[in-house]
Amino acid sequence: MPMLTKRSLRYMRAWLTGPDPVIEDEILLDRDGTSVPATMVRPRNRPGPFPAWVVMHGITRPGREHEQLVRFTRAVASCGVLTIIPEVPEWRELSLVPHLSAPTIRAAIVGLRETGMAVDEPVGVIGFSFGAPHAIASSGHEDLKDDIAGTVGFGGYCSLESTFRFMMTGVHQSLTRAHQLRPDPYGRWIAGANYLTGVPGYEAATDVAAALRALAAYSGDSGYPAWDVRYDPVIQRLREGIDESHRHLFDLFTAPSTADPDAPAAADIADELATAARTADPEIDPTAALSRVEGPVHILHGRLDHLIPFSEAYRLRDALPARSRSRLTVTRLFGHSGQDPFPFKRAIAEVPRFSTALSEVLSLV
Repeated sequence: MPMLTKRSLRYMRAWLTGPDPVIEDEILLDRDGTSVPATMVRPRNRPGPFPAWVVMHGITRPGREHEQLVRFTRAVASCGVLTIIPEVPEWRELSLVPHLSAPTIRAAIVGLRETGMAVDEPVGVIGFSFGAPHAIASSGHEDLKDDIAGTVGFGGYCSLESTFRFMMTGVHQSLTRAHQLRPDPYGRWIAGANYLTGVPGYEAATDVAAALRALAAYSGDSGYPAWDVRYDPVIQRLREGIDESHRHLFDLFTAPSTADPDAPAAADIADELATAARTADPEIDPTAALSRVEGPVHILHGRLDHLIPFSEAYRLRDALPARSRSRLTVTRLFGHSGQDPFPFKRAIAEVPRFSTALSEVLSLV
């Protein structure tokens, strides 16, 4: 068992048994002229100021109120650390707009300073899922790098093509071999909602894109796993409102809970979606921004992640320059989706390595 820091021990106890008493404050941030809410979480029984983390949520309807994110930030606060979770309203509306990451992080850092609750030192930045690569890349921004001590990415992506192919087909490629895993349908619903009408020939498929956005929103609001049979009647009702000439497209993104999409057609449209995404917003491809990161960076990813495959963690690491002093941990201990039982016998052996990674992460600030 590795030597654990006091913070990591406190974090694990708080995660498993519940946090120490914390104080949660709601504040407003100025994001380049737009007022956005944020939640600050700090220890109740300790005087400030505190070391601080900025925590970025992913593309999810609950946003900063996501159950697991709330649990995470409360556990971090139990370590004697302040966290601020800024809202990205556009991400709650399921719009993939990565260019809002840096200004949101900047606004959160200013907000921390104005409260007087954070120590006058660089902060840590954590990004989850879609927000992960952009949170990491923020430390390479000229106006942010001096204010960021280090970054952490949980479950992030790097390659648009490989991520979208996995979302559509379940196939992904690691350093050594190809892998097959049933993809969480939520990913392809989000991709189609945002980029289908940017694919040449599908500009008029606005009804399909709208239906996919409605389906993804229903998933986020209901909390049911996206391949639950309860979605089947919802999908059928949405399908009835789509023009007959577009229904084959809708079917490609919404295979029933008992089936997978048509693999060749799904692979083709995945590459087209990636091209459309890069055209719509070049910042959706994080590789150029990642090359400017100066570090340190910690990348963590679930080996059985059904939304973004673990192979993306290796691509993220390889996209970072050597000076970033990056660390990578792939583990069975967590993932995006909640559909898998905890693989106790196999995963328990990973606890020491994950504990080491956790200690390194919590020592960044």
